[in-house]
Amino acid sequence: MSDRSVRLQALKHALKERILILDGGMGTMIQSYKLEEQDYRGKRFADWPSDVKGNNDLLILTRPDVIGSIEKAYLDAGADILETNTFNATQVSQADYGMQGLAYELNVEGARLARQVADAKTLETPDKPRFVAGVLGPTSRTCSLSPDVNNPGYRNVTFDELVENYTEATKGLIEGGADLILIETIFDTLNAKAAIFAVQGVYEELGVELPIMISGTITDASGRTLSGQTTEAFWNSVAHAKPISVGLNCALGASELRPYLEELSNKAGTYVSAHPNAGLPNEFGEYDELPEETAKVIEEFAQSGFLNIVGGCCGTTPGHIEAIAKAVAGYAPREIPEIPKACRLSGLEPFTIDRSSLFVNVGERTNITGSAKFARLIRDDNYTEALEVALQQVEAGAQVIDINMDEGMLDSKKAMVTFLNLIAGEPDISRVPIMIDSSKWEVIEAGLKCIQGKGIVNSISMKEGVEQFIQHAKLCKRYGAAVVVMAFDEAGQADTEARKKEICKRSYDILVNEVGFPPEDIIFDPNIFAVATGIEEHNNYAVDFINACAYIRDELPYALTSGGVSNVSFSFRGNNPVREAIHSVFLLYAIRNGLTMGIVNAGQLEIYDQIPAELRDAVEDVILNRTPEGTDALLAIADKYKGDGSVKEAETEEWRNWDVNKRLEHALVKGITTHIVEDTEESRQSFARPIEVIEGPLMSGMNIVGDLFGAGKMFLPQVVKSARVMKQAVAHLIPFIELEKGDKPEAKGKILMATVKGDVHDIGKNIVGVVLGCNGYDIVDLGVMVPAEKILQVAKEQKCDIIGLSGLITPSLDEMVHVAREMQRQDFHLPLMIGGATTSKAHTAVKIEPKYSNDAVIYVTDASRAVGVATQLLSKELKPAFVEKTRLEYIEVRERTANRSARTERLSYPAAIAKKPQFDWSTYTPVKPTFTGAKVLDNIDLKVLAEYIDWTPFFISWDLAGKFPRILTDEVVGEAATSLYADAQEMLAKLIDEKLISARAVFGFWPANQVRDDDIELYGDDGKPLAKLHHLRQQIIKTDGKPNFSLADFVAPKDSEVTDYVGGFITTAGIGAEEVAKAYQDAGDDYNSIMVKALADRLAEACAEWLHQQVRKDYWGYAKDETLDNEALIKEQYTGIRPAPGYPACPDHTEKGTLFSLLDPQASEMQAGRSGVFLTEHYAMFPAAAVSGWYFAHPQAQYFAVGKIDKDQVQSYTSRKGQELSVTERWLAPNLGYDN
Repeated sequence: MSDRSVRLQALKHALKERILILDGGMGTMIQSYKLEEQDYRGKRFADWPSDVKGNNDLLILTRPDVIGSIEKAYLDAGADILETNTFNATQVSQADYGMQGLAYELNVEGARLARQVADAKTLETPDKPRFVAGVLGPTSRTCSLSPDVNNPGYRNVTFDELVENYTEATKGLIEGGADLILIETIFDTLNAKAAIFAVQGVYEELGVELPIMISGTITDASGRTLSGQTTEAFWNSVAHAKPISVGLNCALGASELRPYLEELSNKAGTYVSAHPNAGLPNEFGEYDELPEETAKVIEEFAQSGFLNIVGGCCGTTPGHIEAIAKAVAGYAPREIPEIPKACRLSGLEPFTIDRSSLFVNVGERTNITGSAKFARLIRDDNYTEALEVALQQVEAGAQVIDINMDEGMLDSKKAMVTFLNLIAGEPDISRVPIMIDSSKWEVIEAGLKCIQGKGIVNSISMKEGVEQFIQHAKLCKRYGAAVVVMAFDEAGQADTEARKKEICKRSYDILVNEVGFPPEDIIFDPNIFAVATGIEEHNNYAVDFINACAYIRDELPYALTSGGVSNVSFSFRGNNPVREAIHSVFLLYAIRNGLTMGIVNAGQLEIYDQIPAELRDAVEDVILNRTPEGTDALLAIADKYKGDGSVKEAETEEWRNWDVNKRLEHALVKGITTHIVEDTEESRQSFARPIEVIEGPLMSGMNIVGDLFGAGKMFLPQVVKSARVMKQAVAHLIPFIELEKGDKPEAKGKILMATVKGDVHDIGKNIVGVVLGCNGYDIVDLGVMVPAEKILQVAKEQKCDIIGLSGLITPSLDEMVHVAREMQRQDFHLPLMIGGATTSKAHTAVKIEPKYSNDAVIYVTDASRAVGVATQLLSKELKPAFVEKTRLEYIEVRERTANRSARTERLSYPAAIAKKPQFDWSTYTPVKPTFTGAKVLDNIDLKVLAEYIDWTPFFISWDLAGKFPRILTDEVVGEAATSLYADAQEMLAKLIDEKLISARAVFGFWPANQVRDDDIELYGDDGKPLAKLHHLRQQIIKTDGKPNFSLADFVAPKDSEVTDYVGGFITTAGIGAEEVAKAYQDAGDDYNSIMVKALADRLAEACAEWLHQQVRKDYWGYAKDETLDNEALIKEQYTGIRPAPGYPACPDHTEKGTLFSLLDPQASEMQAGRSGVFLTEHYAMFPAAAVSGWYFAHPQAQYFAVGKIDKDQVQSYTSRKGQELSVTERWLAPNLGYDN
């Protein structure tokens, strides 16, 4: 026996005896050596053209001493299995450094190095041999996810490329001496399937077989991999590798991993491994969990019997591994459970079929041969609607979808790949398994390379002979798919019962005995043919099929059956009701006799009991061939049942006949204002006092609304509509209540809401106010730009119970800190709620809460949480526990923040400048704009702008998540979104037709050059400097070889002597919007008030989009021939960019000051000039429906985020702007990479 086979026997023995220990984080340990560029280069790569720091695998060749000592430290800490340092040793990943040529050598040497270290340790402890796992990492690309959000069907790597990469790596690992192959950190299961395919191919070629370990990655609390699969679905997709172990690693800490590990340990019929991170990273990307904390969680795993192999991933050290090894030492390894045999398929979710399953519907409408509509869509390249067809099938109950693209005039392979790649981007479709249906093997194989789940191949058969049948079956097994086997052999299709049985039996024996194909993954299709054709030989076709199903069930263990159901009724084309009756009867008998699944139109099955008796009897005679006259009898009555295509009548106004208080409740829940005043009046007359209408029916209606909203069955726009009904009803009652001199209804509490000083954004705050109002709180809304003094003064005067602060721009964070300080100084004892787009739990905990200790400070994530928070804060019983829990959470956040000493490394500012993009300015001729200086466009046609609206953010502002237009048909929020969209269109038409608001733009261009690397100097027509724009540069270390950008890079440097240009713009669609919104609000109609603001916001963005297009095509004219539709504009597919100050590429809001002085010099605080917009003291634009920014035309200009920067750059920026350091640090607070 070879050394390797002796070791493998020892490994198998050890796994039965104890929990084995895997090593810990390699990258974490390498970081602790603080290696520099020259360490990575060594002598051999001293002159390599690009930076190689960060290429940890390269250290195998240049610093084997470092890698070897880390590996030894893990063995000393108690590891049994050592992972090779080859996580990125594939051509795809090494290409980032231009080192793809080293891939093979890295694998050989990586395995050799680990082998030496492990063998040396085995010599010290011969009773405890150490093993080497050759690591195949995920690569930097994903095979089932598009890297381009705007193009979901695009892939930057193919299955075949990955197989090639993994084949080379596997051969290297085996040559270097690995004992096992570990496919780990799988965030895209299709990459793992390519790895399995490659590894099995290498084993076949070399005649060696090492055990395979597989470890997936659940990326977050959704419990799914990055590519969307649940734990069980992932296991179903890779189980065909017959791995020695399956497990989970990376992304989560041990405690977050527990539920998924538990599921795996119950579902997997093999050993289970785990190597979690040291907890979750803190806000700054470091791991703080100590060895004993990790070990304590893992000990409980061992105690619960989840583990066979355990180690660590990111953030873990030899200290962690030692603690883990000690913690699990006393526990028995997990016993492998007995998993019953079943066909276990998967899409994003698992789907199990066995003999006891109910009938499985396979959706047939995505089959070109069966659906003329689908065929037309595919031929016209209309994949958007083709996807809708697939979605309808799933929504109508298809548990698997059959996709067939076979047509003479079509490139079937291309269509199959395109459609499957698009489906992968639609979780509502790809949650179910895919049946890849084609008569061409090359189409089937291309399809198998696109699906990450375990699908079904439809079909293989002995039609072309046994040899090809065996070859196809072996490949299906390697790709990890179940197969449909047609009852077909060299002599042709089986048409009689005897032939059906004979061919199925022969196929089964070959598959199970010669190929080793799992019998539970074999699905026979014994061929369904049409009955009632008038040809006597056809009369027994249905009976033959039904009997064949029973034979397969009884004589071929674990095999399943399937068939194309619509074939049976083919002779009644054009008479749908009769066809549906035939399907229904046929299925009843076939299922009774063991038919497992059928390809059916899931949305169109008649219920057996609902078929009229006369028709049902006639159909049964035909299906069961009970009488030779059956066909004629059915034909005689068929036309009676053709139907007239009538539709059930729509819902009526039936509710208007209900009791008045029921009507009020209904109107509230449905948001109907039409009859609210007359109903409220009628209700008032039935009560002794008007207030009882509010306390009775109105409140009970609002309580239902609150419950539905809380349960996720009703959505924000609907709640706001309900509030409008409530307000109109209350407005009708108030005069009657006042006549009584009675009390106004008792509110649950009074909440003051304000957008803080310097900030003008209030849509979110208004929505929160409405939701709280609906729940019986009294809201005092102070509007926008409210100074601290006013907030506190009103809170005292009005005796408020809670203060709520909102803000969207970064400077608002400091203003909130100021309000909290003032509340402490003036000795307030009220809870403070914090919310808004820029706020966060971390900021609230670190900056705001420590300033105010008299009462609670609570961060509220969104409108739906506000009610729960307010209720707890105002309840004597609930408040103490809630406040205490929040306090402890915030203390923990502060401690994590304080522990962040091990900062992420960044480039020094000079080094970042050195990595700027290298453009050749000598060959660059900038396009000259048609004018310089500024121009005003007034009363821009809103009808034109409406065409440019990007609707997705509109829905987000109403707390409805999803992409437009798909959101309109979303399963959960579709109804709410459609109704909101209809209201929006109606309001938009009103705003435009009645000229209630108007849009205006000021824009201009100036000659410009880059100076001092990161500034841009603008010149007047006289050539004299006019202004200076200051920009920031990325200082992050990039491993992908991309440059470190600054916006100044996109303008020709002064010393190039090229005259370049920069533009600027201010657009608004908010002129008049504030007034219209206020009029609605005063009339008690918050819904339309918020609607006006949200639409004005969208129109302002649309105006910026439209103007940028005019600039590109006409005013600057550098892209005269552009033809992009609105979708392409939303996806930013144009040349040139329009970054806005305060956004990621230029995060300093104060730069808006320069922009305004160039375009609208008359504007001052609280006073707009010709642009119709002014800046607040914190550089927010008023009205809020405004957009401003710079124009860059360089063909390589791109959007980017500056990210965290260091003090060296901040000091340079401060001196270039000529201001105090503290001023820079205040405005750039979110970007500072250090504590100030």
